[in-house]
Amino acid sequence: MSKVGLVLGGGGITGAAFHFGTLLAIEMATGWNPNDSEVLIGTSSGAFVAATIRANSLHLNAFAGTGDTEEEIHEWLNGYLYRRGTPRGAIRWIRKGLIPAIRKPNLYVTLGSPGLYRTEGLAEWVTDIAGDLAASWPEKPTAIVAYDVEARTRTPFGTEGAPEVSLADAVAASSAVPFVYEPVKIANRWYADGGLASGTSADLLLAHPDPLDLVLVIAPLAATEPRKRGRFYEDMFDRAGRTALAAELASIRSAWPETEILVLRPDETVLDIARPNPMSVGAAIPAFLTTLRSMRFELARPSVWSVLENHLGVVVR
Repeated sequence: MSKVGLVLGGGGITGAAFHFGTLLAIEMATGWNPNDSEVLIGTSSGAFVAATIRANSLHLNAFAGTGDTEEEIHEWLNGYLYRRGTPRGAIRWIRKGLIPAIRKPNLYVTLGSPGLYRTEGLAEWVTDIAGDLAASWPEKPTAIVAYDVEARTRTPFGTEGAPEVSLADAVAASSAVPFVYEPVKIANRWYADGGLASGTSADLLLAHPDPLDLVLVIAPLAATEPRKRGRFYEDMFDRAGRTALAAELASIRSAWPETEILVLRPDETVLDIARPNPMSVGAAIPAFLTTLRSMRFELARPSVWSVLENHLGVVVR
């Protein structure tokens, strides 16, 4: 079996749906368990999916619960995603985000912003899925990427030099989307969504002591397909995601020229379901089902299937 580095990018709840659909499609097609990844990197929604993988809980119930109706599934998801609280941190936002952005305009105006919702539900979701693992850390190499609001740098929890933190809290911090969730305080520092640094952070794989055989990247917010009727910020997120990912993959190719790289991105059918709000609970299950359909064709492409067959030990049924 090849040594695989699995990178799961951010993308809201519809991004998590894309991850689940893609990974389950790969598992059904090849028999490969994503938890066999030598290294696993998760950012934002990818952080949550990474936790389910390391807990060996990558199944539909972990994502959508056991409800029989659309309303029951929506209620179940809303219970974890949207724990409303009184917005806090206005002074922190003014100091860390607004004033610096006025002096030098940039996207970091969001840093430390107050949020309508708390991340306690996200941490509880991880706990309900991962059990005791949620309070500790996976034994296999796993990095959960968040963004240090004050230092303005990414923090890959689970790596040397990063603060010690539970898996549940790391996922909550990595998923703290500005203006939606308030930042998460860990070891007296505030952390926000890891996607503020990069939607993927694939270059962190280079910390592995030896070259990996395959780098598999699932990138919900690095699409190359145009989004029909897309709003300006959707294209902006995609361009930023593509640019960051391209630079990260270039560094991997330079350091590990023999390593194969496979990037799976949503096609136009998935993008159309997921737009314009990647945090829409109502779009989660349609995005998942559409991803399963799209992956039937994507994985069957000779250029894709040959990579999977070469590295994932395909089981012939």
